[in-house]
Amino acid sequence: MASSAQANPGSPKSGPPRRIIVFGSGNFGSCLADHLATSDNLNVDVWLWSRDAATVKSLNETQKNPKYLTDHVRPQRINATRNGRADRLITALDFFDDHGKVFPACLKAIGPEIPEKELLDSMDMLLFAIPTPYLRVFLTNINPFLDHSSLPLLAFVNKGIEAGTRALTLEIIADTCGNQAARTSSFISGPSFAKEIVKRQPTSVTVASLSEQHALRVAELFHQPWFRCYPGIDPIGVELAGALKNVYAIATGVAAGMGYENNSKAAVITRSLGEMTRVGQAYGASPLTFLTLAGVGDLFLTCSSANSRNYTVGYQLGQGKKLDDIIKNLGSVAEGVSTTKGLHEILELIGVDAPIANAMYSLLYEDASAGEVAKSLMERPPAKREIPFVKESGEATKLLRRLAAIDEPESRVK
Repeated sequence: MASSAQANPGSPKSGPPRRIIVFGSGNFGSCLADHLATSDNLNVDVWLWSRDAATVKSLNETQKNPKYLTDHVRPQRINATRNGRADRLITALDFFDDHGKVFPACLKAIGPEIPEKELLDSMDMLLFAIPTPYLRVFLTNINPFLDHSSLPLLAFVNKGIEAGTRALTLEIIADTCGNQAARTSSFISGPSFAKEIVKRQPTSVTVASLSEQHALRVAELFHQPWFRCYPGIDPIGVELAGALKNVYAIATGVAAGMGYENNSKAAVITRSLGEMTRVGQAYGASPLTFLTLAGVGDLFLTCSSANSRNYTVGYQLGQGKKLDDIIKNLGSVAEGVSTTKGLHEILELIGVDAPIANAMYSLLYEDASAGEVAKSLMERPPAKREIPFVKESGEATKLLRRLAAIDEPESRVK
Protein backbone atom coordinates (compact mmCIF):
# COMPACT_ATOMS: atom_id res chain seq x y z
CA MET A 1 0.00 0.00 0.00
CA ALA A 2 1.28 3.45 -0.86
CA SER A 3 2.23 5.68 2.01
CA SER A 4 0.02 8.63 2.84
CA ALA A 5 2.72 10.95 1.54
CA GLN A 6 2.65 9.15 -1.78
CA ALA A 7 -1.12 9.02 -2.01
CA ASN A 8 -1.68 12.64 -0.98
CA PRO A 9 0.88 15.04 -2.38
CA GLY A 10 1.54 18.06 -0.20
CA SER A 11 -0.88 20.91 -0.65
CA PRO A 12 0.49 24.09 -2.21
CA LYS A 13 0.79 27.19 -0.06
CA SER A 14 -2.63 28.66 0.56
CA GLY A 15 -3.84 31.77 -1.20
CA PRO A 16 -2.96 33.06 -4.65
CA PRO A 17 0.78 33.25 -5.42
CA ARG A 18 2.13 36.75 -4.84
CA ARG A 19 5.91 36.25 -4.93
CA ILE A 20 7.53 34.33 -7.79
CA ILE A 21 11.07 33.61 -8.95
CA VAL A 22 11.68 32.65 -12.58
CA PHE A 23 15.01 30.85 -12.96
CA GLY A 24 16.49 31.35 -16.41
CA SER A 25 16.59 34.56 -18.45
CA GLY A 26 16.49 33.00 -21.90
CA ASN A 27 13.64 33.55 -24.35
CA PHE A 28 10.99 31.57 -22.53
CA GLY A 29 11.99 32.40 -18.98
CA SER A 30 12.07 36.10 -19.86
CA CYS A 31 8.71 36.04 -21.62
CA LEU A 32 6.95 34.18 -18.78
CA ALA A 33 8.41 36.54 -16.19
CA ASP A 34 7.10 39.39 -18.30
CA HIS A 35 3.73 37.65 -18.67
CA LEU A 36 3.30 37.33 -14.91
CA ALA A 37 4.59 40.81 -14.12
CA THR A 38 2.37 42.53 -16.70
CA SER A 39 -0.87 40.67 -15.97
CA ASP A 40 -2.46 43.52 -14.06
CA ASN A 41 -5.07 41.34 -12.36
CA LEU A 42 -2.40 39.27 -10.58
CA ASN A 43 -0.63 41.90 -8.47
CA VAL A 44 2.50 39.74 -8.12
CA ASP A 45 6.16 40.47 -7.46
CA VAL A 46 8.40 38.63 -9.93
CA TRP A 47 12.13 38.02 -9.68
CA LEU A 48 13.98 36.96 -12.86
CA TRP A 49 17.19 35.08 -12.08
CA SER A 50 20.04 35.00 -14.56
CA ARG A 51 23.39 33.23 -14.39
CA ASP A 52 24.86 36.12 -16.38
CA ALA A 53 25.83 39.19 -14.34
CA ALA A 54 25.73 41.43 -17.42
CA THR A 55 22.13 40.42 -18.08
CA VAL A 56 21.16 41.22 -14.49
CA LYS A 57 22.83 44.62 -14.76
CA SER A 58 21.14 45.42 -18.07
CA LEU A 59 17.69 44.38 -16.85
CA ASN A 60 18.06 46.45 -13.72
CA GLU A 61 19.45 49.54 -15.43
CA THR A 62 17.82 49.59 -18.88
CA GLN A 63 14.86 47.20 -18.54
CA LYS A 64 16.24 45.24 -21.50
CA ASN A 65 17.59 41.72 -21.86
CA PRO A 66 20.78 42.12 -23.93
CA LYS A 67 20.66 38.56 -25.28
CA TYR A 68 17.03 37.49 -25.65
CA LEU A 69 13.88 39.31 -26.78
CA THR A 70 16.19 42.24 -27.30
CA ASP A 71 13.52 44.46 -28.88
CA HIS A 72 11.28 44.15 -25.84
CA VAL A 73 11.50 46.70 -23.02
CA ARG A 74 10.58 45.24 -19.65
CA PRO A 75 7.43 46.88 -18.24
CA GLN A 76 8.57 47.00 -14.66
CA ARG A 77 9.56 48.67 -11.48
CA ILE A 78 13.06 47.42 -10.84
CA ASN A 79 14.18 45.91 -7.57
CA ALA A 80 17.89 45.29 -8.08
CA THR A 81 19.27 42.55 -5.86
CA ARG A 82 22.56 40.80 -5.38
CA ASN A 83 22.93 37.43 -3.67
CA GLY A 84 19.15 37.38 -3.32
CA ARG A 85 19.08 40.27 -0.80
CA ALA A 86 16.21 42.67 -1.37
CA ASP A 87 18.16 45.94 -1.29
CA ARG A 88 15.43 47.96 -2.94
CA LEU A 89 16.22 50.31 -5.80
CA ILE A 90 12.98 51.37 -7.43
CA THR A 91 12.51 53.16 -10.73
CA ALA A 92 9.20 53.52 -12.50
CA LEU A 93 8.58 52.83 -16.17
CA ASP A 94 5.12 53.19 -17.63
CA PHE A 95 4.43 50.59 -20.28
CA PHE A 96 1.76 50.72 -22.94
CA ASP A 97 0.66 47.78 -25.05
CA ASP A 98 -0.77 48.17 -28.55
CA HIS A 99 -4.02 49.43 -27.03
CA GLY A 100 -2.40 52.03 -24.77
CA LYS A 101 -3.14 50.29 -21.47
CA VAL A 102 -0.79 50.93 -18.55
CA PHE A 103 0.44 47.84 -16.69
CA PRO A 104 1.41 48.47 -13.04
CA ALA A 105 3.90 45.57 -13.02
CA CYS A 106 6.82 44.65 -10.79
CA LEU A 107 9.81 42.64 -12.05
CA LYS A 108 13.29 42.40 -10.55
CA ALA A 109 16.46 40.88 -11.95
CA ILE A 110 18.70 38.85 -9.64
CA GLY A 111 21.78 36.66 -9.96
CA PRO A 112 24.14 35.16 -10.86
CA GLU A 113 24.40 33.67 -7.35
CA ILE A 114 21.73 31.29 -6.06
CA PRO A 115 19.21 33.32 -4.03
CA GLU A 116 19.54 33.07 -0.27
CA LYS A 117 17.29 30.74 1.66
CA GLU A 118 15.42 33.64 3.27
CA LEU A 119 14.30 34.90 -0.13
CA LEU A 120 13.43 31.42 -1.39
CA ASP A 121 11.36 30.69 1.73
CA SER A 122 9.28 33.80 1.05
CA MET A 123 8.31 32.65 -2.45
CA ASP A 124 4.93 31.23 -3.41
CA MET A 125 6.19 29.80 -6.69
CA LEU A 126 9.46 28.83 -8.36
CA LEU A 127 9.40 28.60 -12.16
CA PHE A 128 12.34 26.83 -13.80
CA ALA A 129 13.33 27.73 -17.36
CA ILE A 130 16.72 26.02 -17.21
CA PRO A 131 17.71 23.94 -20.28
CA THR A 132 17.52 20.20 -19.61
CA PRO A 133 21.28 19.49 -19.92
CA TYR A 134 21.95 21.89 -17.03
CA LEU A 135 18.90 21.25 -14.88
CA ARG A 136 20.28 18.44 -12.69
CA VAL A 137 23.25 20.49 -11.50
CA PHE A 138 21.08 23.56 -10.91
CA LEU A 139 18.49 21.65 -8.84
CA THR A 140 21.25 19.91 -6.88
CA ASN A 141 22.64 23.32 -5.97
CA ILE A 142 19.33 24.88 -5.01
CA ASN A 143 17.81 21.93 -3.15
CA PRO A 144 19.59 22.60 0.20
CA PHE A 145 17.93 26.03 0.30
CA LEU A 146 14.37 24.71 -0.14
CA ASP A 147 11.99 24.20 2.77
CA HIS A 148 10.62 20.74 1.99
CA SER A 149 8.05 20.97 4.77
CA SER A 150 6.36 23.85 2.93
CA LEU A 151 7.30 23.80 -0.73
CA PRO A 152 6.09 26.58 -3.01
CA LEU A 153 4.47 25.78 -6.32
CA LEU A 154 7.10 24.31 -8.65
CA ALA A 155 6.74 24.66 -12.42
CA PHE A 156 9.05 23.67 -15.28
CA VAL A 157 9.11 24.74 -18.92
CA ASN A 158 12.25 23.02 -20.24
CA LYS A 159 11.81 20.34 -22.90
CA GLY A 160 14.24 17.49 -23.31
CA ILE A 161 15.60 14.09 -22.29
CA GLU A 162 18.82 13.97 -20.32
CA ALA A 163 21.53 12.26 -22.33
CA GLY A 164 23.33 9.45 -20.51
CA THR A 165 20.53 8.85 -17.98
CA ARG A 166 17.46 8.83 -20.30
CA ALA A 167 15.79 10.86 -17.52
CA LEU A 168 12.79 13.10 -18.04
CA THR A 169 12.60 16.25 -15.95
CA LEU A 170 10.21 14.48 -13.55
CA GLU A 171 12.95 11.97 -12.71
CA ILE A 172 15.62 14.65 -12.46
CA ILE A 173 13.46 16.47 -9.90
CA ALA A 174 12.95 13.26 -7.91
CA ASP A 175 16.69 12.52 -7.95
CA THR A 176 17.71 15.99 -6.80
CA CYS A 177 14.81 17.37 -4.75
CA GLY A 178 12.91 14.28 -3.64
CA ASN A 179 9.75 12.43 -4.58
CA GLN A 180 7.30 14.91 -3.06
CA ALA A 181 8.77 17.76 -5.09
CA ALA A 182 8.46 15.64 -8.24
CA ARG A 183 4.87 14.55 -7.50
CA THR A 184 3.72 18.14 -7.04
CA SER A 185 5.68 19.77 -9.88
CA SER A 186 3.80 21.12 -12.89
CA PHE A 187 4.94 21.19 -16.49
CA ILE A 188 3.91 23.93 -18.93
CA SER A 189 4.09 22.95 -22.58
CA GLY A 190 2.45 23.73 -25.89
CA PRO A 191 2.78 25.83 -29.06
CA SER A 192 4.19 29.01 -27.57
CA PHE A 193 6.90 31.12 -29.15
CA ALA A 194 8.23 33.61 -26.62
CA LYS A 195 8.21 36.63 -28.89
CA GLU A 196 4.51 36.13 -29.62
CA ILE A 197 3.61 35.75 -25.94
CA VAL A 198 5.19 39.11 -25.07
CA LYS A 199 3.13 40.67 -27.87
CA ARG A 200 -0.02 39.30 -26.21
CA GLN A 201 -0.89 37.22 -29.25
CA PRO A 202 -3.45 34.50 -28.35
CA THR A 203 -1.62 31.43 -27.05
CA SER A 204 -2.80 28.17 -25.48
CA VAL A 205 -0.77 25.63 -23.49
CA THR A 206 -1.11 22.46 -21.43
CA VAL A 207 -0.27 22.45 -17.71
CA ALA A 208 0.24 18.92 -16.33
CA SER A 209 1.12 17.44 -12.95
CA LEU A 210 0.70 14.16 -11.11
CA SER A 211 -1.19 16.32 -8.60
CA GLU A 212 -4.28 17.74 -10.26
CA GLN A 213 -4.55 20.30 -7.46
CA HIS A 214 -1.13 21.71 -8.30
CA ALA A 215 -1.78 21.69 -12.05
CA LEU A 216 -4.97 23.67 -11.48
CA ARG A 217 -3.18 26.22 -9.28
CA VAL A 218 -0.46 26.83 -11.88
CA ALA A 219 -3.00 26.96 -14.72
CA GLU A 220 -5.12 29.49 -12.83
CA LEU A 221 -2.07 31.66 -12.19
CA PHE A 222 -0.97 31.84 -15.83
CA HIS A 223 -4.42 31.89 -17.41
CA GLN A 224 -5.28 35.18 -19.12
CA PRO A 225 -7.58 36.17 -22.00
CA TRP A 226 -4.54 35.99 -24.29
CA PHE A 227 -2.96 32.93 -22.64
CA ARG A 228 -5.26 29.95 -22.12
CA CYS A 229 -4.15 27.05 -19.91
CA TYR A 230 -5.57 23.52 -20.05
CA PRO A 231 -4.71 21.39 -16.99
CA GLY A 232 -3.97 17.67 -17.18
CA ILE A 233 -2.54 14.78 -15.17
CA ASP A 234 -0.16 13.11 -17.64
CA PRO A 235 3.12 14.95 -17.09
CA ILE A 236 5.10 12.05 -18.55
CA GLY A 237 3.21 12.30 -21.85
CA VAL A 238 3.51 16.09 -21.84
CA GLU A 239 7.25 15.86 -21.17
CA LEU A 240 7.83 13.25 -23.87
CA ALA A 241 5.80 15.22 -26.42
CA GLY A 242 7.65 18.43 -25.61
CA ALA A 243 11.03 16.72 -25.86
CA LEU A 244 10.42 14.59 -28.95
CA LYS A 245 8.91 17.34 -31.07
CA ASN A 246 12.29 19.09 -31.00
CA VAL A 247 13.90 16.05 -32.65
CA TYR A 248 11.24 16.00 -35.35
CA ALA A 249 11.56 19.75 -35.88
CA ILE A 250 15.18 19.11 -36.82
CA ALA A 251 13.97 16.49 -39.31
CA THR A 252 11.45 18.89 -40.85
CA GLY A 253 14.12 21.56 -41.10
CA VAL A 254 16.46 19.12 -42.85
CA ALA A 255 13.81 18.43 -45.49
CA ALA A 256 13.27 22.15 -46.05
CA GLY A 257 16.99 22.84 -46.17
CA MET A 258 17.37 20.22 -48.89
CA GLY A 259 14.79 22.06 -50.94
CA TYR A 260 11.82 19.77 -50.37
CA GLU A 261 8.49 21.57 -50.17
CA ASN A 262 5.00 21.17 -48.71
CA ASN A 263 4.33 17.51 -49.53
CA SER A 264 7.53 16.51 -47.78
CA LYS A 265 6.87 18.76 -44.79
CA ALA A 266 3.37 17.32 -44.32
CA ALA A 267 4.70 13.77 -44.56
CA VAL A 268 7.50 14.36 -42.04
CA ILE A 269 5.19 16.05 -39.52
CA THR A 270 2.50 13.37 -39.83
CA ARG A 271 4.91 10.44 -39.60
CA SER A 272 6.64 12.18 -36.70
CA LEU A 273 3.36 12.41 -34.79
CA GLY A 274 2.89 8.68 -35.28
CA GLU A 275 6.40 7.97 -34.05
CA MET A 276 6.19 10.11 -30.94
CA THR A 277 2.80 8.63 -30.07
CA ARG A 278 4.18 5.08 -30.34
CA VAL A 279 7.16 6.01 -28.21
CA GLY A 280 4.96 7.67 -25.60
CA GLN A 281 2.52 4.78 -25.40
CA ALA A 282 5.32 2.23 -25.06
CA TYR A 283 6.90 4.40 -22.36
CA GLY A 284 3.63 4.48 -20.40
CA ALA A 285 2.07 7.80 -21.39
CA SER A 286 -1.48 8.24 -22.62
CA PRO A 287 -1.64 8.29 -26.44
CA LEU A 288 -4.33 10.97 -26.18
CA THR A 289 -1.78 13.39 -24.73
CA PHE A 290 -0.10 13.50 -28.13
CA LEU A 291 -3.30 14.90 -29.66
CA THR A 292 -3.32 17.89 -27.30
CA LEU A 293 -1.61 21.27 -27.39
CA ALA A 294 1.44 19.70 -25.77
CA GLY A 295 1.59 17.08 -28.54
CA VAL A 296 0.43 17.78 -32.07
CA GLY A 297 0.04 21.50 -31.29
CA ASP A 298 3.65 22.00 -30.26
CA LEU A 299 4.87 19.62 -32.97
CA PHE A 300 3.10 21.56 -35.72
CA LEU A 301 4.39 24.94 -34.50
CA THR A 302 7.99 23.83 -34.05
CA CYS A 303 8.07 22.04 -37.40
CA SER A 304 6.49 24.91 -39.32
CA SER A 305 8.46 28.01 -38.44
CA ALA A 306 11.94 29.35 -39.01
CA ASN A 307 11.59 30.92 -35.53
CA SER A 308 12.16 27.44 -34.09
CA ARG A 309 15.79 26.93 -33.08
CA ASN A 310 15.54 23.20 -33.75
CA TYR A 311 14.01 23.73 -37.18
CA THR A 312 16.84 26.18 -37.91
CA VAL A 313 19.46 23.58 -36.93
CA GLY A 314 17.84 21.07 -39.27
CA TYR A 315 17.49 23.58 -42.10
CA GLN A 316 21.17 24.41 -42.00
CA LEU A 317 22.12 20.74 -41.76
CA GLY A 318 20.00 20.16 -44.86
CA GLN A 319 22.05 22.84 -46.60
CA GLY A 320 25.23 20.93 -45.78
CA LYS A 321 26.53 23.02 -42.89
CA LYS A 322 28.38 21.40 -39.98
CA LEU A 323 26.61 20.94 -36.66
CA ASP A 324 29.39 22.53 -34.58
CA ASP A 325 29.30 25.67 -36.72
CA ILE A 326 25.50 25.84 -36.55
CA ILE A 327 25.44 25.57 -32.75
CA LYS A 328 28.23 28.13 -32.41
CA ASN A 329 26.32 30.68 -34.50
CA LEU A 330 22.85 29.93 -33.12
CA GLY A 331 23.34 31.90 -29.91
CA SER A 332 20.83 29.84 -27.92
CA VAL A 333 20.16 26.24 -26.94
CA ALA A 334 18.50 23.88 -29.43
CA GLU A 335 17.41 21.14 -27.04
CA GLY A 336 16.57 18.74 -29.88
CA VAL A 337 20.28 18.09 -30.44
CA SER A 338 20.90 16.62 -26.99
CA THR A 339 17.40 15.12 -26.83
CA THR A 340 18.14 13.08 -29.96
CA LYS A 341 20.84 11.26 -28.02
CA GLY A 342 18.58 10.66 -25.02
CA LEU A 343 15.76 9.47 -27.27
CA HIS A 344 18.11 7.04 -29.01
CA GLU A 345 18.87 5.46 -25.63
CA ILE A 346 15.16 5.20 -24.81
CA LEU A 347 14.39 3.58 -28.18
CA GLU A 348 17.01 0.94 -27.50
CA LEU A 349 15.39 0.30 -24.13
CA ILE A 350 11.74 0.03 -25.23
CA GLY A 351 12.28 -1.39 -28.72
CA VAL A 352 9.98 0.95 -30.66
CA ASP A 353 10.44 1.42 -34.40
CA ALA A 354 11.20 5.11 -34.95
CA PRO A 355 12.97 5.54 -38.30
CA ILE A 356 12.86 9.34 -38.36
CA ALA A 357 14.36 9.64 -34.88
CA ASN A 358 17.02 7.07 -35.76
CA ALA A 359 17.83 8.99 -38.92
CA MET A 360 18.34 12.19 -36.91
CA TYR A 361 20.69 10.33 -34.56
CA SER A 362 22.73 9.16 -37.57
CA LEU A 363 22.83 12.70 -38.92
CA LEU A 364 23.85 14.34 -35.65
CA TYR A 365 26.11 11.72 -34.08
CA GLU A 366 27.24 9.23 -36.75
CA ASP A 367 28.45 11.63 -39.46
CA ALA A 368 25.73 10.69 -41.92
CA SER A 369 24.83 13.36 -44.44
CA ALA A 370 21.36 14.83 -44.93
CA GLY A 371 21.18 13.19 -48.35
CA GLU A 372 22.07 9.79 -46.91
CA VAL A 373 19.43 9.86 -44.18
CA ALA A 374 16.75 11.13 -46.57
CA LYS A 375 17.58 8.34 -49.01
CA SER A 376 17.49 5.73 -46.25
CA LEU A 377 14.02 6.88 -45.12
CA MET A 378 12.49 7.00 -48.58
CA GLU A 379 13.93 3.64 -49.63
CA ARG A 380 12.49 1.73 -46.70
CA PRO A 381 10.23 -1.21 -47.73
CA PRO A 382 6.52 -0.45 -48.26
CA ALA A 383 4.74 -0.01 -44.95
CA LYS A 384 2.39 -2.66 -43.62
CA ARG A 385 -1.13 -1.77 -42.61
CA GLU A 386 -0.97 0.40 -39.50
CA ILE A 387 -4.57 1.62 -39.12
CA PRO A 388 -6.80 -0.91 -37.32
CA PHE A 389 -9.96 -2.03 -39.07
CA VAL A 390 -12.99 0.05 -38.08
CA LYS A 391 -15.00 -1.36 -35.19
CA GLU A 392 -18.68 -2.23 -35.49
CA SER A 393 -20.12 1.04 -34.24
CA GLY A 394 -21.58 4.32 -35.39
CA GLU A 395 -23.26 5.22 -38.65
CA ALA A 396 -20.72 3.26 -40.68
CA THR A 397 -22.10 -0.04 -39.37
CA LYS A 398 -24.92 -0.32 -41.91
CA LEU A 399 -22.62 0.23 -44.87
CA LEU A 400 -20.01 -2.18 -43.55
CA ARG A 401 -22.62 -4.87 -42.99
CA ARG A 402 -23.94 -4.35 -46.51
CA LEU A 403 -20.41 -4.86 -47.81
CA ALA A 404 -19.99 -7.95 -45.60
CA ALA A 405 -16.97 -6.30 -44.07
CA ILE A 406 -17.89 -6.91 -40.44
CA ASP A 407 -19.52 -10.36 -40.47
CA GLU A 408 -16.91 -11.48 -37.95
CA PRO A 409 -15.30 -9.29 -35.27
CA GLU A 410 -11.79 -9.95 -36.59
CA SER A 411 -12.62 -9.91 -40.31
CA ARG A 412 -10.54 -7.72 -42.59
CA VAL A 413 -11.16 -6.21 -46.01
CA LYS A 414 -8.89 -7.98 -48.49
